[in-house]
Amino acid sequence: MKNKGILFGGMLLICVFAFGGCETTKGNIGNMPSYKIPLSGEAEWLRNGDPIEFEGELWYPQDRVNVLIDAEVHLMGEYKGVQFFIEKIDVRPYNRLYTKFANNKYRIFTKRYE
Repeated sequence: MKNKGILFGGMLLICVFAFGGCETTKGNIGNMPSYKIPLSGEAEWLRNGDPIEFEGELWYPQDRVNVLIDAEVHLMGEYKGVQFFIEKIDVRPYNRLYTKFANNKYRIFTKRYE
């Protein structure tokens, strides 16, 4: 009977060390950044084409989107209650700003040159 307990304990240890535990991993694997999707959809001011003011310049929403994961963007701030981002690989002067409107979908904002 004593040997069965030792055998069971050994099997349990193998499970823990070999498989990292006997439970499944859920949620945010690796603690990657995760940004909220607006529950009510895009803000009305944004849908009307109003710009974001950032660093003294106006950035206008485009009818294009980029597919990005949250780990590929950097949160720059919030404008009228809407978070806006840059791509992590972008450097000043930035080419685009983004707002998140769906899972892995970011609306593109650009400056207008006249």
